[in-house]
Amino acid sequence: MRAVLHRDRVRVRVVRYDRKGRPEGRVVDIVERRKAPIIGRLLHEAGIWLVAPEDRRYGQDIMIPKNAIADAAVGQVVSIELTEAPSMYSQPMGRVVEVLGEIDDPGMEIEIAVRKYEVPHRFSPEALAQAATLPDKLRPADRRHRVDLRDVPLVTIDGEDARDFDDAVYCEAFTRGRGKSHFEGFRLIVAIADVSHYVKPGEPIDADAYERATSVYFPRRVIPMLPEKLSNGLCSLNPEQDRLAMVCDMVLGSDGAIDAYQFYPAVICSHARLTYTEVAAVLANTRGPEAQKRGDVVPHLLHLHEAYRALLKQRAKRGAVDFETTETQIVCDENGHIEKIVPRTRNEAHKLIEEAMLAANECAAGFIESADHPALFRVHEGPTPERRVTLQNYLRALGIGLHLSDDPTPGEIQNIALATKDRPDVTQIHTMLLRSMQQAVYTSANAGHFGLAYGAYAHFTSPIRRYPDLLVHRVIKAILGEKRYQLDAGLVSSMPPAAPRRPGKATVKPAKVMSKELETWETAGAHCSANERRADEASRDVEAWLKCRFMREHLGEEYAGTVSAVTSFGLFVTLDALYVEGLVHITELGGEYYRFDEVHQELRGERSGVRYGVGTRVRVQVSRVDLDGRRIDFRLVRDGELSPPASRTRGAHAATATEDLLSVQEADRAGKAATRRKAGKKTGGGASTSGKAGKPARDRKAPTRTRR
Repeated sequence: MRAVLHRDRVRVRVVRYDRKGRPEGRVVDIVERRKAPIIGRLLHEAGIWLVAPEDRRYGQDIMIPKNAIADAAVGQVVSIELTEAPSMYSQPMGRVVEVLGEIDDPGMEIEIAVRKYEVPHRFSPEALAQAATLPDKLRPADRRHRVDLRDVPLVTIDGEDARDFDDAVYCEAFTRGRGKSHFEGFRLIVAIADVSHYVKPGEPIDADAYERATSVYFPRRVIPMLPEKLSNGLCSLNPEQDRLAMVCDMVLGSDGAIDAYQFYPAVICSHARLTYTEVAAVLANTRGPEAQKRGDVVPHLLHLHEAYRALLKQRAKRGAVDFETTETQIVCDENGHIEKIVPRTRNEAHKLIEEAMLAANECAAGFIESADHPALFRVHEGPTPERRVTLQNYLRALGIGLHLSDDPTPGEIQNIALATKDRPDVTQIHTMLLRSMQQAVYTSANAGHFGLAYGAYAHFTSPIRRYPDLLVHRVIKAILGEKRYQLDAGLVSSMPPAAPRRPGKATVKPAKVMSKELETWETAGAHCSANERRADEASRDVEAWLKCRFMREHLGEEYAGTVSAVTSFGLFVTLDALYVEGLVHITELGGEYYRFDEVHQELRGERSGVRYGVGTRVRVQVSRVDLDGRRIDFRLVRDGELSPPASRTRGAHAATATEDLLSVQEADRAGKAATRRKAGKKTGGGASTSGKAGKPARDRKAPTRTRR
């Protein structure tokens, strides 16, 4: 392994199997070396210049000749390219190609993340040149062959800090027929920015958009999929400005069923830019100041709310899964440092817009499927057999008697969620339900959406920030024009191959015999799915860095928290007040031997019988923060536990997990548990902590980097 680096593609020969039947191998050939830049800090030790990679998966430092450090100074963050690959007997060599700045510079964590995860963050000169030639407003030719909806009082509803508005909505009561045939329902219009009118296949902007596949969101910064002239200008449904849109025009029954729908290109004019907070206030009090200020659109908002309540009936009828989870929002100051972390609340306005978008997406998938045209569907599969067994054992350990069939339905999962919503450990139960299912992917082979209980589902509503949505728009336009959209095989094949899916992720099985056209769509789906994961990983990395930076200012302070995960090497605890997660290592639990009970996912003291499981309430002290490793360590404050010694009886705190589920939990934490696996192995599933009970983690010697 000394001759290879992270992300090298290698050929391996299996040489033996260990006691658990896992194969062990030897690298026999290096098939491909990635030429991506490596980000790290420049160090000068014993007269030698070297770079310690920010991504610790590289495993070894990069030596830099004195004449190859450019104008970088010791301690600065730099980007390097390899000039000499590692070998069995020598370290890799490189040269500095870019100096990013000091580690504490505002926004440095984002600059590191976009390079560490190879997120494209600069548009090509050709794309910028093309964007400069686009008009500033609609031209007469743009309006041809479009339905004029400018008199319809469509409105946008987004967050206070939103800059691009890609969807507008309108709802009215709908009545047809007379007498016995009288029918009441709703006409719901969802208008989506027509990005496909400006971004054409084969053009530079399209190539850049496909390469990115998605916008990437960081605290205080967004790396958009499209140039700003499009994302915040021509394609943004700004109020009182004419814009082009693709419209999904639906008729809903009083029970929320979609009785009819049609798609068509249109010209619209948003009548107001509303925020979620504003709309929620109007719905809560139709005579309040917010309602008086927006009096002209209040009737339509009330109809929209009624349509939302009707759509909820269909959601419940389908058995769609709805979990109670807590999302957080990082609030930063002007320098990009965390001021506070607050829970993100979803009010009625959030939910009604979400249901309207789901309805439009369902119609898009049905329209494409009825035309038998290839496209990218959003596919989400349910629990694998292994995860179903794991979940069943977990529920049984909690005393929850609800049964899961061999082929679970969304309704079964939702029934469990509803039955446990009033339990004190509801967050942990719903998290386990969520992790039992597979990740959603983009694929040409429609297999339905398990979580939403849709037989067919596609992304149609966000073409400004997601490339699959742009493709869906092109397909719908082609169907409306009685044509067939051919995905550019040259564009798809020009991109680097997508990373293979990890075990346990959604794996859609395509047909045994797949046409060349479908293969192209499948490749595009894999590319978009992989880049979506890349964007999520980059965002999590930045959030982890900010949280570590934030917690450095709270060293030594004590907080109440809840155990969110249990491993063989310790407890992950989430602080109640700060919504930050850290590790209580097993050596900090007290002076006895703790054994990891994999069945109930808990650590149990052999002498005292004290048990720590998911949901246990504890009090901890912040003992150590490793900014480079994105790790926060806590020390258990035993005298300050908020519940009886962690719980000596099985109850709401008991949990279960298999090795597979544990690996999923660790992966969800962006690999931070994996960095401690070495420490965990020392315990062998349990550890004697005698003599170390009161020793804070920061007093222990930090692990040193091995240099070769």
